Amino acid sequence: MMITKTALPRRTFLRGAGAAVALPLLDAMVPALTTFAKTPAAPVRRLGVVYVPNGMTMPAWTPPAAGPLDLSPVLQPLAPFQDRMLVFSGLDGVQNRGGTHTTAATRFLTGVVGRRTAQGIEAGTSIDQIAARQFGQHTQLASLELALDRLDLVGTCDNTTCAFINSLSWTSPTTQAPAEDNPRVVFERLFGDSGTTDPAERQVRLRRSRSILDSLTESLTDLEQELGSGDRSRLDEYLTAVRDVERRIRNAEAQSAVDLPLVEQPGGIPADYEEYCALMCDLQVLAYQTDLTRVATFMLGREYSGRTYPQIGIAEAHHPLSHHQDDPEKIALLAKLNAYHASLFASYLEKLDRTPDGDGSLLDHTLLLYGAGMADGNTHDSQNLPLMLIGSRDPFHFKGGRHLRYEHEPAVDKLGVPVERIANSGDPLDLDAPVSPLAGI
Repeated sequence: MMITKTALPRRTFLRGAGAAVALPLLDAMVPALTTFAKTPAAPVRRLGVVYVPNGMTMPAWTPPAAGPLDLSPVLQPLAPFQDRMLVFSGLDGVQNRGGTHTTAATRFLTGVVGRRTAQGIEAGTSIDQIAARQFGQHTQLASLELALDRLDLVGTCDNTTCAFINSLSWTSPTTQAPAEDNPRVVFERLFGDSGTTDPAERQVRLRRSRSILDSLTESLTDLEQELGSGDRSRLDEYLTAVRDVERRIRNAEAQSAVDLPLVEQPGGIPADYEEYCALMCDLQVLAYQTDLTRVATFMLGREYSGRTYPQIGIAEAHHPLSHHQDDPEKIALLAKLNAYHASLFASYLEKLDRTPDGDGSLLDHTLLLYGAGMADGNTHDSQNLPLMLIGSRDPFHFKGGRHLRYEHEPAVDKLGVPVERIANSGDPLDLDAPVSPLAGI
C-alpha cells in the first residue's frame, strides 16, 4: 500500500444549492506519517462563557471551605466534572454605582459599568472579544453570542436603556455584539450560504421541508469515496446531529405557528425552556466541532428575566424572586432555580465531553467560564462574584477540583491570549498557587 502525505484540508466545506456545511475533524485531514497523525490532532483552544441572570443565592453556591472542592447544593449537578472545576470566592466586580441589573451583564466580561453617551452607549472591550480577535484569524466566525430570552420578555431597565442587557460581548468600548435568541437564525449563520443575501430567497429556502443537507448529496458521495470507514462513521454521526437540530427547529416553528391564548411564541423558539436551552447548546457544539468558531457566549437568561419555571415548581418570575427580602421560602426557591441552571450547564458539558476532538473531546479543549454579573440579587451586590472555570489541565495548565479564596481581588490568562490588564483588574491570578487561608468570605 502506498502512503502519501496528502490530506483533506481542515477547512473543507460541503457545498450545495444555498448551503455550505463545514466538516468536523477527520483522520483524513491529518497528514500521514507525522507526529500530528499519532495524536491524532493538536488541541485547539476554545473559550465558552455561560451566564446566569439576576445574581446567585450565595450561601447555597459557595463551597464550605477552601482547598479540595466540596460541592455546595447549587453545584451538586456538576459532580461528574468536579475534577475539572475551579470555584472562586473573593473576586470582586467593579463597584456598582447605578444601573443595578442593567449593567450587570455588561460588567461581567468588560469590568466596566456601562454608561449612556450622546452617541449611544459605552462600556469596554469584553474578554471574549479580545480572544476572538486572535482565534478568529483561524475560523469563519470570530465569535458566537447567544441568549435564551428575547428583549421583549424582560421588564423595565432602571430608567435607562435595555440595550445593556442585550449581550455580554463588546467588540469595542462603543460597539456591542448583540446576542441572538432565535435558533433558526443561529443555524443559518452557521450553515447558510454566505452568498445568499436576498431576504426573499432565504425565506423560500427556510420554508422548504427538506434538509439543507439534501442539496449536498453529490458532494457528500464524492467525499465519502475518499474516506476510510472510521471517518465515514464519524461524518455520518455529525450529519445526523445537523439533521436533528434542523428537525427540532422546524418542529418549534410549526408549534409556534399554532394560535395560543394570550401567548404568542416567536418563530423557531421552542416553547419548552429546557428544549430551548438544549437546542442552543447543540448549536454551540456543532460550531465548535466544525471549527466555525472558537469563542461563544451564552446567556441562560437576560437580566430582569421574568421567566417562570413551573417545570421545577417555581411559579414566581425569576427577577422578583431574586428580590427575596430575606424570606427563607423565597431564598430556598431561588437556590433551587440556581441548581436547575447548573444542571442545564452540566448537560451542555456532557455533550462537549461526548464529542470527539483530536486526541480527546471538545470539553478537553474548551475553557468555560460560568457565573453571574452580581452576587446577591436582592442587594445587587457586585462583590464576591459567583464565578467558576471548567477545563482540563492540558492545554489550560491548571489543576481542577478546588475552591480558591482570594481577599477581594479584582476579577484570568490560560488561553494563550496575552493581556496586561482588563478595566480595573489587578495582577493575574496564579491558579496553581497555595489556597488563601481566609476563614470566611
